[in-house]
Amino acid sequence: MPRIPDDTKDKVREMRRVPTDAERRLWSILRRRQLGGWYFRRQHPIPPYIADFACVEAMVVVEADGGQHADSERDLRRDRYMERHGWTVLRFWNPEILVNPQGVAETILLVLGERSGKP
Repeated sequence: MPRIPDDTKDKVREMRRVPTDAERRLWSILRRRQLGGWYFRRQHPIPPYIADFACVEAMVVVEADGGQHADSERDLRRDRYMERHGWTVLRFWNPEILVNPQGVAETILLVLGERSGKP
């Protein structure tokens, strides 16, 4: 893995300090191996990008998206880049995370199972 530049590390630290409500809610589901025993990292660098959440073992990225991500060409390029490097990218709209966190968790678990071959 390439060396992570210091300015990227600083940006990651700042993003961890000031999460959105949806990121905070999603992290409460993903942290401490609470979701099926899977380990997630928060604001994980995948140079040149930073994933909101990543399960390195299964190579699954989970993104919490607000309205600024609607029809985003940048997000499409980013997703294609990650997919070319073996990652599966899941995107959830912030309202979905806040209103239906159980459904979001079930979807993530389903994809994790598919990626790992585990039920």
